[in-house]
Amino acid sequence: MPPEEPKSAVALRYDPQRGDDAPHVVAKGRGAAAEEILRLAREHDVPLRSDPALADALATLDIGMTIPPELFRAVAEVLAFIYTVNGRG
Repeated sequence: MPPEEPKSAVALRYDPQRGDDAPHVVAKGRGAAAEEILRLAREHDVPLRSDPALADALATLDIGMTIPPELFRAVAEVLAFIYTVNGRG
């Protein structure tokens, strides 16, 4: 059996009240770094969504970068999911 692909995680921030025009990358990592991002998200009750293809696409961005227009739709679906989980959707 081949070794399991290292897990990747990307954290986004989008807060229009803070002046964010679009979501941007605030953390990313693979393997142990990804596990730490997920642990911190759980610890702070940040909703999580598993989407390996989107995570891989977002992982190509540098920290602080705004998501590119071609990923807006996919990220909008994640934000809609989060609003629903938080009871705001």
